[in-house]
Amino acid sequence: MVVTRYRIYLEDRLLAPGTINVRLAAVRRLAYEAADTGLLSPDLAAGIRRVKGVKKLGTRLGNWLTVEEARTLWQLPNLHTVKGKRDRAMLAVLLGCGLRRRELIDLTVDHLQRREDHWAIVDLVGKGGHIRTVPMPDWVKQAIDEWLTVAQLAQGKIFRCVCRMGVVWGTKITEKVVWHVVKQYAEKLGISKLAPHDLRRSCARFCHDSGGELEQIQFLLGHVSVQTTEKYLGCKQRFRHAVNDRLGIDPDSAVQPQALAASSIGSP
Repeated sequence: MVVTRYRIYLEDRLLAPGTINVRLAAVRRLAYEAADTGLLSPDLAAGIRRVKGVKKLGTRLGNWLTVEEARTLWQLPNLHTVKGKRDRAMLAVLLGCGLRRRELIDLTVDHLQRREDHWAIVDLVGKGGHIRTVPMPDWVKQAIDEWLTVAQLAQGKIFRCVCRMGVVWGTKITEKVVWHVVKQYAEKLGISKLAPHDLRRSCARFCHDSGGELEQIQFLLGHVSVQTTEKYLGCKQRFRHAVNDRLGIDPDSAVQPQALAASSIGSP
């Protein structure tokens, strides 16, 4: 069958099981719609829907930085050079705002705005065309300002190419440049196989460890599903010390219902 051959083709390309299953699900949905409108026979549509997806063998292990490693990493670039200021700003945005590589290179000066007395990346178009606003810490904004000042940029894409002579040129950078910047300073730090997405993953964990709510971290990263955010945190649900063990509404809480009832007597 054509769909079976399509699945084999996707497997030969060494795509992740999740990616293959998403594409097969789209084919199944198309077959269902075609059969419903009479464009495809019910038997053929049923055969297409019976093509199984690919089993997920385990889960990819993420790579997270410690707080000390992250703090050292983004401050490694030399502030006395133009490229150093650019690289520091790039690393600061990746670690402080949790952007994807594509989102980083598409970042423009107009994205930086004040919201509720706080700097933010406003109306950022992320994966799947989803639009979100990302809060920006002051130290990240300061790193960007230092780069924009030395690069003399007031509009357009924030991050540009820098030649060996320290001259800023072009109108943007590529994702490959981001990859090389992260790899360069990770090697200086003695960390092997550190990818830009690991900085995004580390940002999520730092937010969680500092008491950030899961919902707010989901907003920050732009995840449609909270399960995806949980994977970025690298944590699992705890039952021994569950989050709802101390809600303050159990009978043994400090404020008893009888006390509340007595205090309400005579209230209008």
